[in-house]
Amino acid sequence: MLAAAASPTVASGAASAHARIRVLIADDSAVVRGLVSRWIGEAGFTVVGTAPNGKVAVEMMSRHDPDVVLLDIDMPELDGTQALPKIQAISPTAQVVMMSTLTTRNADISLKCLALGAVDYIAKPESNRGVTTSDAFRNELIERIRAFGSARARRRGLTPASPAAAPVAAAASAAPAGATRLSGPVALRAKPRAVTLPKVLLIGSSTGGPRAVGEVLEKIGAAALRRVPTLIVQHMPPVFTAVFAEHLGARTGLPAAEGKADERLQPGRIYVAPGGRHMGLVAGPGREPTLRLDDGPPVNFCRPAVDVLFHDAAAIFGAATVSVILTGMGSDGTNGVRSLGDAGGMVLAQDEATSTVWGMPGSVAKAGLAHAVLPLGEIGAALRTQICGGAA
Repeated sequence: MLAAAASPTVASGAASAHARIRVLIADDSAVVRGLVSRWIGEAGFTVVGTAPNGKVAVEMMSRHDPDVVLLDIDMPELDGTQALPKIQAISPTAQVVMMSTLTTRNADISLKCLALGAVDYIAKPESNRGVTTSDAFRNELIERIRAFGSARARRRGLTPASPAAAPVAAAASAAPAGATRLSGPVALRAKPRAVTLPKVLLIGSSTGGPRAVGEVLEKIGAAALRRVPTLIVQHMPPVFTAVFAEHLGARTGLPAAEGKADERLQPGRIYVAPGGRHMGLVAGPGREPTLRLDDGPPVNFCRPAVDVLFHDAAAIFGAATVSVILTGMGSDGTNGVRSLGDAGGMVLAQDEATSTVWGMPGSVAKAGLAHAVLPLGEIGAALRTQICGGAA
């Protein structure tokens, strides 16, 4: 039997729901379902159903056609990983966000779900009390629903209703903006004159990034990647970044791990900024560049932040850098690529059509800081050409 509505914010999926972003919540905790339902309603979205397991969630899909599905990993009868392909089969365009507590096992499962078609993940506090008291979890949840739901609603040809401000307006107003759209043509930077082969590859990404980064590295190819160290800032919590690095290593066949303080850069290695810490670079006279880690305040509401790494790389490597900003919310990376471009480095950005959220790359593109704005499928080849100096 289908689960009963958890709160007055739950609607049948008809009536006025078509004008708002529609959300389905699947979680075995009644506390989580009720609390998240209330948050979603207060933010101006519509909860079309709540499910205590994946089986009920799948049954609800055809009836309610939600824009966003919040899918817990650990549930009875049918867990999140088993429910995901069934949900996608019913509604290929539904935006599925995985929810899990912060463990190595769940991080690994979440990243595998992203590879299978989930658009993102959210790290859930370990206890119901933690869920109840975590403003960060609430803000992150609402931010993702707004971004993914708006994108899906546009594909349905609807204009989503503007959600009302949530009670946590002070924190929410400080959060990075979601998806952005072009109002006119993109102005590109003039391509820098190649003075030297790149000495480092830099990648910045956020929402939708794990899948995009993997595809880009795979298309660059191991042969080209062995020529330079690859430094990646992906907005992720602790634990997830270590597992993400392992996935990249398995996909490329190259050594990949979280960066360590004072670690010397080596060509052919992939360094991922650890979750919760900024990763930058340091060098001195006659000294090889090494990684630095710090626990400084968030930059652009992010830690790790793309800007921190890119600013350091511009100062140390100058024109011998090649970089790309991939899909993600907000504008982190814009100031960093400005420094890279001013120093003569190459900057690419992912286009809107292939981005999960065109926040970070859109900010770079609209500021006129990218030398090229490319579909995801073309970025790897373009970077390979830069790394290899035009050689195939």
